[in-house]
Amino acid sequence: MAQFQAVKGAKDIFPEEVVRWHYIEGVIRSVTSLYGFSEVRTPVFEYTELFQRGIGSSTDIVGKEMFTFLPDPNGRSITLRPEMTAGVMRAFLQKNPGAGVPVHKLYYIADLFRKERPQAGRQRQFTQFGAELLGVSSPAAVAEVISMMMQVFDTLGLHGLRLRVNSLGDHEDRMRYREQLRSYLEPYHDLLDEASRERFEKNPLRILDSKNPAVQEIVAGAPKLLDCITIEGRAEFDRVLGYLSDRGIAYEVDHLLVRGLDYYGHTAFEVVSAELGAQDAIGGGGRYDALSKELGSNSEIPAVGFAVGMERLIITMEKQGLFATLCPHGPQVFVVLQDASLEDEALRIADRLRRAGITTETDLAGRSMKAQMREANRLLAGFALFVGQDEVASGSYTLRNLRTSEQLSLSIDAIPGVLLESSKP
Repeated sequence: MAQFQAVKGAKDIFPEEVVRWHYIEGVIRSVTSLYGFSEVRTPVFEYTELFQRGIGSSTDIVGKEMFTFLPDPNGRSITLRPEMTAGVMRAFLQKNPGAGVPVHKLYYIADLFRKERPQAGRQRQFTQFGAELLGVSSPAAVAEVISMMMQVFDTLGLHGLRLRVNSLGDHEDRMRYREQLRSYLEPYHDLLDEASRERFEKNPLRILDSKNPAVQEIVAGAPKLLDCITIEGRAEFDRVLGYLSDRGIAYEVDHLLVRGLDYYGHTAFEVVSAELGAQDAIGGGGRYDALSKELGSNSEIPAVGFAVGMERLIITMEKQGLFATLCPHGPQVFVVLQDASLEDEALRIADRLRRAGITTETDLAGRSMKAQMREANRLLAGFALFVGQDEVASGSYTLRNLRTSEQLSLSIDAIPGVLLESSKP
């Protein structure tokens, strides 16, 4: 056993798995480009108060799950980012793009960190992809973001997903609802679990999101938040639903959906999969117009976004057999050395092919010709190029197609053209 192992909650990803990540990331980049989104990258750590103010001190993330470090030389503590939205908004405000460009469309694929109990799909270092639409959060903008997220899932071939939506109303709506919910839950207080009793004092809306079956039974009869929002707020939500229906996106209104971050208001949404068990959310998001003021802006910046857990997405795709059609691609050619004295010549040929844009492998371990051929087949190489005394003397090299066994004798100048032509669809 190795003396050192990966830290609990972190995972090594080897090449046979990385191909899956590259495939998904390619789909993400392709679909987001269709909607005009551009990639943003922010630092992996931020000042701790960014998350305390942005996410909310009553959330589990801030209260229990952040990796926070000793103060920096200026006396301010630093935290590894547990989510991306607060950092993206901070970056946006810091850059101060002004009114010249009213709408900003940003997406990311980023590593995040939370002190969670490691389990399938929940690691302490994990990856999310997401998008933030800054400058507008109209019903059309909300529907646009949801549509883009669902198109990523559709392009990946996922099926059986459920889109849950709800309206959280504005701040005043939620304050009215909190009092109604507290009044409803008061008689059940002693029946609530410890986490729910803590939430009862800090943020009772989070009790609606409990995964405890006993608590779920209690909240099933709770008042509905939708009944507390204004006529205007309900009309906006209905417009979002109308846009989704127009685009053929199936949804269900879930009155218990509140999401786990304090910055959400108005429309919130979540996508779940039965493949994931009790922790069934692949991703979700919503509007967060008030976040900018929490982070020091003089005015609210309308915004809507979402985040999707890559590890959970991969688990769902595995269970649905969606990686079976991913064909691994080996090198276009494997340079097979027939005579050890010609190693320098083989390396020069490999270098020349690579500079011509051809993926090339060669033996660096001094193996026999038979072992080299086994390696070429293991790597799924398309061709074998043989380098021996006769080939070097004549200037004519044997190029064998490892799929069809067809062989050609070619000059070294002709080989790149043949290989490049063979790689065309």
